[in-house]
Amino acid sequence: MALTRRTLLEHIGTAGGIGVAYLAMEALGLAIPTPAGAENFRLPAVRGKSRSVVILGAGISGLVSAYELRRAGYQVTVLEARDRIGGRAWSVRNGTRIVQNGRADQVATFSPGLYFNAGPARIPSSHRVILGYARKFGVGLETFVNVNRNAGWDFAGKVNPERRMVEDMRGQLAELLAKAIDQRALDGQVSKDELAAVRQFLVPYASLDPKGKYVPTGSSGFSAEGGGYAQAPVPLPSLAFKDLAPSPAVILPYLFEHIWDMQSTMLQPIGGMDRIAHAIFEQVRPAVRMLSPVTAIRRSGSRVRIEHGPGKQVTEADYCVCTLGSNLLEKIPNDFSPAKQAALKGVPYLPSVKVAFEAPRFWETDDNIFGGLAWTDRANENVIYPSSGYGSPRGVLVGAYVAGWTNRDNPQKFAGFSNEERLRISRQSVEALHPGRSKLLSKGVSVGWGLIPYSEGVGALWPDDGTPGASRGDKYAELLRPEGPVVFAGEHLSYQGLWQEGAARSAHEALKLVAAMANANAA
Repeated sequence: MALTRRTLLEHIGTAGGIGVAYLAMEALGLAIPTPAGAENFRLPAVRGKSRSVVILGAGISGLVSAYELRRAGYQVTVLEARDRIGGRAWSVRNGTRIVQNGRADQVATFSPGLYFNAGPARIPSSHRVILGYARKFGVGLETFVNVNRNAGWDFAGKVNPERRMVEDMRGQLAELLAKAIDQRALDGQVSKDELAAVRQFLVPYASLDPKGKYVPTGSSGFSAEGGGYAQAPVPLPSLAFKDLAPSPAVILPYLFEHIWDMQSTMLQPIGGMDRIAHAIFEQVRPAVRMLSPVTAIRRSGSRVRIEHGPGKQVTEADYCVCTLGSNLLEKIPNDFSPAKQAALKGVPYLPSVKVAFEAPRFWETDDNIFGGLAWTDRANENVIYPSSGYGSPRGVLVGAYVAGWTNRDNPQKFAGFSNEERLRISRQSVEALHPGRSKLLSKGVSVGWGLIPYSEGVGALWPDDGTPGASRGDKYAELLRPEGPVVFAGEHLSYQGLWQEGAARSAHEALKLVAAMANANAA
């Protein structure tokens, strides 16, 4: 059977899970980029008398909705269940209480100035909308180092620098292609002139000798680095292909930096990922009510009536923008149609887990690692080095970001571990990458998003057949439709799912529906 993009995605999904398959879709060019100009979104001013809108949730989608509606002249109320805004855009600092359902609370004790981005880790430079809000409200940005050739890959019990894995794989594959050309295996498939040009290109591209054999020249590292006087550099020998691809789990690290949303340059807000959410919040602060969990969504004639806490409060409005995830919304009593209620049920959510420690910056002083990710087939999946505060005494090391990157069944399994077990596994991984240094890790915390109240996951995972423009099915289509005066938004209703960009762009689409209804009623 031919290896189409669809069958390749199926193979990757079987090996690494739906999260890996989603990222692989992006690597194969199936991601949806943000079009130029999307950051300039603005609703037309409300016509006639001002209309009222209640927004459910003060995450990115809810805050964006509140800001855009208020500046278009709508009366806005935002109901947020938590005592903080930002939703999954959450930065944990000293004193932050981490609540997980069914577990003892943790309280972070990081040193002043340090933080842990428990939710989103980075922002692609292609995400024009969320970066546009950062620019509009003066949120400083810095580079997030997404790829670092100094970082290690720990697979099948062996640790090698990323540069050796990537460069040797390039050389090995180029050698195979050169052999195919030299043995005339591609004659008739490509023109003679093109084959000659490819064969010539492979020599400098992948360090091939004139006979087509890969001969490392130092790009993959040195066993002895060049120095003063007579100290000549000695390149490392090539790893065998079996060491470069010891298991299907290693596929994603090779693809990672080629994914549309993961290509350089990646960015992060200075001081924590929640800085953008807080900057938008400052524009709409009077409209936001904290500690107001929604207990029912009802119709009141042509309007909407929201029942919420504390107590039995009621807020009525002309329209509602509901940014709650499907996994939460299906549990809230409502007057939705049977079709809407059915569409809300059974949408899978990714129960990602993150683990973080504070430590002296041994990764910088010992290994010259400044930012980037280390990959592993251990249960913690990867380690993220801080991309800020270089050279300072201490930093926060992310010891696990478990999202099914390298193991299909891992997110659910890792999420089920106790906090102590999550920390133990992450320590072991750091020890494998940095022998003797795990003892320096302290103040560890873990955040299992499947257990975080009012989130219960980091994002929806919609099925897709792996072809451009593919439909997500009837459930997804139904959730895009208004339910009378209620419209829906959130990262789960975007083709940039699991990103803040998706949350913001879905909000824009929902607000267009509100404006259309309001203007129709004003006509």
